[in-house]
Amino acid sequence: MSLNVVILAAGQGKRMRSDTPKVLHPLAGRPLLDHVLGAAQVLEPDSICVVYGHGGEAVREALSAQAGPQSAWVKQEPQLGTGHAVMQAAPHLRDGASTLVLYGDVPLTRVETLQRLIAAAGDGLGVLTVTLADASGYGRIVRDAKGRVQRIVEQKDATEAERRIREVNTGIMVIPTARLKGWLGRLSNNNAQGEYYLTDIVALAVEEGLPIATAQPEAEWETLGVNSRAQLAELERIHQREVALRLLEDGVTLADPARIDVRGSLMAGRDCSIDVNCVFEGEVTLGDKVSIGPNCVLRNVRIASGTRVEAFCHMEDAEVGANCRIGPYARLRPAAVLAEDVHIGNFVEVKKSDIGVGSKANHLAYIGDTTIGRNVNVGAGTITCNYDGVNKHRTIIEDDVFIGSDTQLVAPVRVGRGATLGAGTTLTKDAPPDQLTLSRAKQISVTGWQRPVKGGKKG
Repeated sequence: MSLNVVILAAGQGKRMRSDTPKVLHPLAGRPLLDHVLGAAQVLEPDSICVVYGHGGEAVREALSAQAGPQSAWVKQEPQLGTGHAVMQAAPHLRDGASTLVLYGDVPLTRVETLQRLIAAAGDGLGVLTVTLADASGYGRIVRDAKGRVQRIVEQKDATEAERRIREVNTGIMVIPTARLKGWLGRLSNNNAQGEYYLTDIVALAVEEGLPIATAQPEAEWETLGVNSRAQLAELERIHQREVALRLLEDGVTLADPARIDVRGSLMAGRDCSIDVNCVFEGEVTLGDKVSIGPNCVLRNVRIASGTRVEAFCHMEDAEVGANCRIGPYARLRPAAVLAEDVHIGNFVEVKKSDIGVGSKANHLAYIGDTTIGRNVNVGAGTITCNYDGVNKHRTIIEDDVFIGSDTQLVAPVRVGRGATLGAGTTLTKDAPPDQLTLSRAKQISVTGWQRPVKGGKKG
């Protein structure tokens, strides 16, 4: 079935009390509109048209790449209702297809729900409805005695009897495009809000005898929109709960499903465990039997099987091999690549460095722009001095090196295989293999020296 998609994203969002356009506010780390675009793209439509308004060019600039080169962006100005918004998109819609209307501030509608609506509509008109315990504020679905949809009436225009109807319009519709274009020209703004309602096309379809199908989502939250920060926070928790449930079903142990945030994608192998208050951003992949301690933040990270990450670790754009031990309080910065059986301990920072099999830096170290071989021990307080104030330089540490505590390696420098650096060394030249290299100031003791004392108070 050929399909056009129109996404209405022109709302100002006054209740957000923000300079940021409403559809650019993030949910799970992505703009609201990006979630809608993602769902639309899964349907593989012939075209996507985004109708934007408030914050205009900022919205387009932020998401034009995600929408794709074949998408159209049209501005609705002034904003005179949903029908008026679709009028702006009409020139970009192919007549031989159906048009699916979505909303940029309704981010959680499942693709399966949209597919069910499209299938139910066939060549006719389809409306996604939902039945609510409290339908206040929503347009009601008015049916005849045989249950056939007759029209949609907005809350402000409804009679007392119509306001008691609990089945409501979500705004999401699929419409034969050629008929849609004709109906748009017949819409009137003779209503309480003085706007052109897209929902009025339902009554026009009934007049023409076009079948009107309805479908409902599995969950009410699929149709919830965002008009305030409170609603945004509510949807964030709903989304994270659903992600947590999927992880549990996939065999991941979560210490508390209510205390995990996935702001991107998280792929986990068998028998993984994740403690409380962890945040996963971008694309994160965990191998089998990976354990993540509490209060960790992982962004675009790959961790191989059997690795244990202790509490309060921050990792970004890094790759960790199998059976490593990381943290607590460790930081892996971009381009940190750890091989198997590496230990990175508390208050150790690694940036743009490769660390070989079995090597370890267990305490208080900075490793930057460095290549470390196999079975290297980096002592506490070690620093690779990689920056001269203008340029970065690389440090090479070969296999089986032992670096004593409180050592500074001033790059560019190489430590040969099997070398030992004595504690407190400042290394400015290459250290030869299989030798002890150290540099220390001469130690002296001063006899008769008196420790200074505070002077007495003056009167």
